[in-house]
Amino acid sequence: MAIDSSKWKDYSKIDPELEALLPHLPPIKSFADYSSAADLRQSTAEMLGQMVSSGVIKLADWAGFRKAELQIPTRDGSSIRAVVYGTESSAAETRGPLFVYFHGGGWTFGMPEYGETWAEKLVKELGFTVVSVGYRLAPEHVFPTAAHDGWNAVKWCAENASSIGADASKGFIVGGTSAGANVAIVAAHEAVDANLSPPVTGVVVSSACVCHHEAMPEAYKKHVTSWEEHKDGMILDRRGMNWFYDNYKPDPKSPLASPLLWSSHKKQPPTYLQVMGMDPMRDEALIYERVLHEEGVPTKLDVFPGIPHGGPDFLPMLSVAGKSLDGFKAGVEWIASQKA
Repeated sequence: MAIDSSKWKDYSKIDPELEALLPHLPPIKSFADYSSAADLRQSTAEMLGQMVSSGVIKLADWAGFRKAELQIPTRDGSSIRAVVYGTESSAAETRGPLFVYFHGGGWTFGMPEYGETWAEKLVKELGFTVVSVGYRLAPEHVFPTAAHDGWNAVKWCAENASSIGADASKGFIVGGTSAGANVAIVAAHEAVDANLSPPVTGVVVSSACVCHHEAMPEAYKKHVTSWEEHKDGMILDRRGMNWFYDNYKPDPKSPLASPLLWSSHKKQPPTYLQVMGMDPMRDEALIYERVLHEEGVPTKLDVFPGIPHGGPDFLPMLSVAGKSLDGFKAGVEWIASQKA
């Protein structure tokens, strides 16, 4: 397969708006500098609280809509928490398509509420029902728990769509950010292999992790420069990524950790990807998009040059956050057009 990666390094030039903001930002330490996952979770919760109270993050207003918790059973007899967002009406004719979302956080932190920005856009503007899934986290639950929980959640949502106010026959998309994108891509492959009915009709991912750096196929290694270019990257550096791996303990060569290695991608549904130009995982996501395309999967790609991993989420004061959200909506609409 021919891949032209000659211009990928151009994506590394820092976004001018971000560059102007840098002197005004507090120091951002590596995830690897947290003493434990519990310390990271507490620190993240405090940071989010400060951003909400200062108005940097505006919470969604769900008045006139539905927001409810549910428990999804897992294969080992446990259950995972999820939040469902949708319209207040439960009438069959008003049920919209289904979107299952998986949050980011290095398989180590995060919660379903991280998906509210996407959910608000989907529910209020496109009529979706959104289920945001709280898969179990490391180090308490190591690989492949998150991958198994993701697939269990997608399968459960397919089987119970009507009871949560959705009609998956109108559209059934899975998606997520960062580690959540990894979980979503794995679940989409599991769904295809299992001939899930109704079928997943689209995948939407941002800042995706698709292949452990130790498992990158030899044929693609020459195209992967971002892992070295951004080893000291803002928000996510190499030490931080390895810290997440140390907690999650994935098998690098398992497709449940590195879905790029799945035996076939040919039957994957249309896939929309957002890639950040200063992300250590930039090139593996770009390779994955090319592999899908070569195997006949419709793809749509948006690259945000000069933006770090998870930038639209971690830096909501930048205009890229709005651009990412608009692109996300356009990506979902593009997926619907592929089905038509």
